[in-house]
Amino acid sequence: MAPSHPDPAHRPPADPPADPSADPSADPSADPSAAAWELLLPAASAPARARGRSLQAALREAVRAGRLAAGTRMPSSRDLAADLGVSRGLVTEAYEQLTAEGYLRSGRGAGTWVGDAVRAARPGARDLAPRTEGTRANFVPGTPDLSLFPRAAWAAAQREVLADLPHQDLGYPDPRGLPRLRTALAELLARRRGVVADPERIVVVSGVTQATALLGFVLHARGARSVGVEDPGSPQHSELYASAGVTTVPLPLDDEGLALGPLRASGVRAVVATPAHQYPTGVAYSARRRAELLDWARSVDGLVLEDDYDGDFRYDRAPVGALQGLDPEHVAYTGSVSKSLAPGLRLGWLLVPESLVEEVAVRKRTLDLGHPALDQALFARFVERGDYDRQLRRCQRAYRERRDALVGALEDHFPGAEVSGIAAGLHVIATLPERYGPEERFLADVAAAGVAVRALADCLHLGAGSGACEPHTGDDKRDVRLVLGYAHLSPGRIRDGVRMMAEAVTG
Repeated sequence: MAPSHPDPAHRPPADPPADPSADPSADPSADPSAAAWELLLPAASAPARARGRSLQAALREAVRAGRLAAGTRMPSSRDLAADLGVSRGLVTEAYEQLTAEGYLRSGRGAGTWVGDAVRAARPGARDLAPRTEGTRANFVPGTPDLSLFPRAAWAAAQREVLADLPHQDLGYPDPRGLPRLRTALAELLARRRGVVADPERIVVVSGVTQATALLGFVLHARGARSVGVEDPGSPQHSELYASAGVTTVPLPLDDEGLALGPLRASGVRAVVATPAHQYPTGVAYSARRRAELLDWARSVDGLVLEDDYDGDFRYDRAPVGALQGLDPEHVAYTGSVSKSLAPGLRLGWLLVPESLVEEVAVRKRTLDLGHPALDQALFARFVERGDYDRQLRRCQRAYRERRDALVGALEDHFPGAEVSGIAAGLHVIATLPERYGPEERFLADVAAAGVAVRALADCLHLGAGSGACEPHTGDDKRDVRLVLGYAHLSPGRIRDGVRMMAEAVTG
C-alpha cells in the first residue's frame, strides 16, 4: 500500500488486495517509499527556507542509524516529493547531496539506493567519569565539596568578561597563558604561597596532571630516563611519567619527609615532592629536610617537582610557604583549582625555572595550542576581584569543620584509633587497632556494607617504573591503615559513614 498523502483529498482510492501476501504493508521493507515518508515527514514540515537542509539531515540520520538499511531502493524523486508534499527539486537536491557524501548511490536508469559505506551508529554516549554509585558512604579522597562552587560570583565574573574581552583575545593565546592571568597568578602565589613568581615563568595548564606530563616530556627530551617519586605517593605520577617515556623510582619517607639517603643512592636528578602536606601520609616536610632536599638538587644540578595540591588548606596555623620560594632555579612548582573550586574546570599553573620556560612553552603549544582563552580571562577576573580569596576562606572553614567531625567520629566508634599527619588538606590517615583487622577482611566487610574507603597500602609503589599501585593484603599482625577523604561530605554524613563502617566490622 502506498503511503497516505498529507492531504486526504489527494488520496488515491485503493481496494484491499485479493492476496494478503501481495500487500506491501505485510513487509514494511518491501515498500521503501512508505518507510522514507514515515522518516522524512517531520522534515517536510520545516519552514520553507530550512526545508531542504532538514530533509537532507533527516535522510542522512536515517541511513546512519540503520533505519534505512544498506541496499534499500529509494523511491523516485517524483514519488517521494508527492508523498511528502514538497517540490521535486528539494528531493532531487537531497539525493544528489547524499550521493556525493556516500550515503546513497545511483546509476543512470537504475534508480537510487542506500549505499553500503555507512555503518549504523550506536545510539548514546557512555559517561566514563569516575563514579561511586551504589555506596552508602564514600570516604575515597581526592574530591572537594562541589556544592561549594561559587556559582553566583562565577556567573558575574563571566558576564563581565564577555562584555569587556577584546576580540583579539579570543584568538590563539600565548601557549603559556594570557598575560593578564599569569600576572594575577604571580601576585596570588607570591602572597599566599610565598613563591618567587615571575609571570614570564608561569604556564597555565589544565591541572597538575598536564603540568606533570609537560615536565616529563621536557625531562625526557633532555635525556632523563627516570624520576624519583615519594613512596607512598600518588599512583598518578608513575602513570604520567611513563606516558612520557620516563620511569619512576619509588623513594621512602621518614618522619621529616623524603629520606635523603635513598634519594642520593638512587641516581635520579629529578624528584616529585609534596612538602607542604605529603600525600598520602599527611607529613609536612621539616625545615631541615626542606633545606637538605634543596642541597641535594644543587649538588646534582637537579630539579624538585613540587606538587602543591592542597597547600592553601592548613587548619592549625598559617600554611608553610612553598619550597620553590627558597630556590626557584631548582624547583618547578605546580598547583590547580581542583580542590578549591572544581576539578571539572581543568585549570592549573606551572611555575618553572628560567632554563625550562621555552621548552615547556613549546611543548605546551604542540599539545593543545594553549588553554581556553575565555576560561583564562574569567579566572583572572575572579582572582582580581578577590573572589578566589573569599572562596578559599569559605572552603577552609567548611573543611576544618569536617575534619574535626571525622576525627571525633573515629574516636567515638573506633576507640584507640589514631589520626596522623598535620591538620591540613582534604584527607587524614587513620590507623585502627589490630582488633579491627586483618586489613583485608576489614576492607571486604566495609565494602559489603556499602562504605567506600582506601587503604594506605593502595598508594605503595610496587617497583621502579611499574606505573601501578595495588592493595596490600595485610596480615593479622598489622593495623588497619586508611586514607579517608572528608571534604565532599557534610559533618552529618561523615558521622553516619563512620558509624556504618564500625557496624560492618563489629557486627
